[in-house]
Amino acid sequence: MTLLQTPAALLSLAEDRAGRLVAAGTAWNERITADPTTAQLTYRVTAAGEGSVATRVTAGKHVFLVDEPGALAGDDVAASPVEIALGALLSCQVVVYRLYAQALGIQVDGIDIVAEGDLDVRKLFGIQADVRAGFSAIRLSITITGPETDQRYQELRATVDAHCPVLDLFANPTPVSVTVTTA
Repeated sequence: MTLLQTPAALLSLAEDRAGRLVAAGTAWNERITADPTTAQLTYRVTAAGEGSVATRVTAGKHVFLVDEPGALAGDDVAASPVEIALGALLSCQVVVYRLYAQALGIQVDGIDIVAEGDLDVRKLFGIQADVRAGFSAIRLSITITGPETDQRYQELRATVDAHCPVLDLFANPTPVSVTVTTA
């Protein structure tokens, strides 16, 4: 499939997506019903420093770079860590919107999301200790196209907000443990 598609191809894409979402949901429900411990997943991602401040990240069979712009000592060969974090939020939102639109019978023809995050770099650079190192605020602007009423799309938004794993990471504290070893 390509990004430029005819209306017939888009219908085929929507049908394919619906079939994949139903099949995945059914498989997971059956698996978890048979053995509730299968609901607990552990993800493993590895990283290694590369170049000035870039990082080569490996997630399963996928490898990608993360870098910083020149103003932050990077080579600007890839998105920054905070941009990747916002991208993770947006991509998870798209997945969960698609998943729950299918589950709730809400037609979503298209979804576009823009994220903005406010970051005060004074903590990063050790200038001021009493500001947050991470985002102080994140705004999502979601545009959905389709034939449903605004009320139905707001119902979908509330459901997505309650079920999106990456939104939960941003909205709630997550315990993090860190160990440092020398090689």
